[in-house]
Amino acid sequence: MDRADLRGETRARADLLVKALSWWWASAPLLLCLPAIAHAMGWPELRRETGWGFGLLALLTAVVAPATGLVATRRADRRGARGRFLIMAVVSSVPIVFFVVFGLLLSECPDGGARC
Repeated sequence: MDRADLRGETRARADLLVKALSWWWASAPLLLCLPAIAHAMGWPELRRETGWGFGLLALLTAVVAPATGLVATRRADRRGARGRFLIMAVVSSVPIVFFVVFGLLLSECPDGGARC
């Protein structure tokens, strides 16, 4: 095998990885809502027992998929796909930052932060 064949095979694998990571990232909202959907369908015990696990899995998906995609596209020199993963990282970071700011930091200051 010469170098051109190896390069083509590497690009094909990178394209497949980009597609898989994109679909994995797109599943994060479904993973986050799955306990609520199960509760609405009549399985409230699923929400009580494993709801936190689905939330953690959605968070892990939202963080790991763009990071892995950025590394993979950097190695395979796929600039267009790298832009896609940068957008994914920004979109994933917005709710995480809102959760940290409004859920954790401002909950310690109930009067809106005037006395913190």
